[in-house]
Amino acid sequence: MAADTDVPHAAVPALRAAYGSLADVVRPLGDEESWLPTACTGWAVRDLLFHLLGDARRALIALHTPAAGPADRDAVTYWRDWGPGDPVGAANGRRFARVGASMFLDFGQLRDLYLETAAAAVHASAATDPGRLVTTQGHVLTAGDLITTLAVEATVHHLDLVVALPGAESPSSAGLAAVRGTLDGLLGRPVPVPWSDAEYARAATGRAALTEEERRVLGSDAGRFPLFC
Repeated sequence: MAADTDVPHAAVPALRAAYGSLADVVRPLGDEESWLPTACTGWAVRDLLFHLLGDARRALIALHTPAAGPADRDAVTYWRDWGPGDPVGAANGRRFARVGASMFLDFGQLRDLYLETAAAAVHASAATDPGRLVTTQGHVLTAGDLITTLAVEATVHHLDLVVALPGAESPSSAGLAAVRGTLDGLLGRPVPVPWSDAEYARAATGRAALTEEERRVLGSDAGRFPLFC
């Protein structure tokens, strides 16, 4: 697991920042806040946190699962599997998170397990050669690209988590930059709409409907939204 260089891959600071700002939001939450709604259909805060726990666990497994290669996905093309075309799979995923989160009768146990697992994932990412091939979700990609996808997912879900938490910390600038880079990569060009990073993230992942003016500026690319869900 030792990295080949002492210079961290660009993805590692993004993941550290994304997970760190998300942890700052999660750490003070109690049972009452855990029942507040999020921007994810059907999920309360505790349900989304269970999903995020699963993502941190997946990171640990992937970073310790070397692959022979060649890579068939990178930090951008990874998201092409996550389009809006599978409503049954999405519904099953929502049910799984709801049932899994309900097994934690004490929200503090879920919160603390997430925090320690996320911290371990960041540590593992910093100790992994970014060029090493790993496997996750049935695909092979470099560890550096995997780490970028983790920062992107954490940042998008950070936006989801805080919709009913006024005053909560915003996602990190590094995480939002990773999201923008990924979305521009999927779009094939810098987005022409003058969105902020957070606005772009919401619009391009189906969390905010496009206005008529935004559709006009996007032109034929408007029909490609959401770029991933």
